[in-house]
Formats: sequence, C-alpha cells, structure tokens
Amino acid sequence: MKTFSILLIAICAILSGCIAYDPPNRNTGVHRGDRDRDGVANRVDRDRDGDGVPNRQDRRPNDPTRY
Repeated sequence: MKTFSILLIAICAILSGCIAYDPPNRNTGVHRGDRDRDGVANRVDRDRDGDGVPNRQDRRPNDPTRY
C-alpha cells in the first residue's frame, strides 16, 4: 500500500505540469472569428469591422467601408 501511494503521488506530480491552450491561427496571428483583427472576438466586439462606428449604430456592422 505504501508503494502504491508513492507511485500515485509521483504520477500526479508528473501530470500536474501539463497545460492545454488554444493556439492562435498561424496564418494571421489572431484567433479565428476576429474580422478587424483587434484581438477581440466578433461575438463580443462592439465594433466588428473596425470603422469606428459601434455595431448598434452601424447599418452594416460587417463592412468597414460603409456605416
């Protein structure tokens, strides 16, 4: 029983250093779903297209050339 406990502690110590994360998109350096590439995902971005007009006031929130 004592050796089992030591083995279990050793396995837990080895596995505690493992870390998983979501790597950025290698092509652009930003995460997917970020139209204006400002580092804020589109689903929470208040200005999706980066034209300076908030989405609520923007008639076309996905087109940076029109507002």
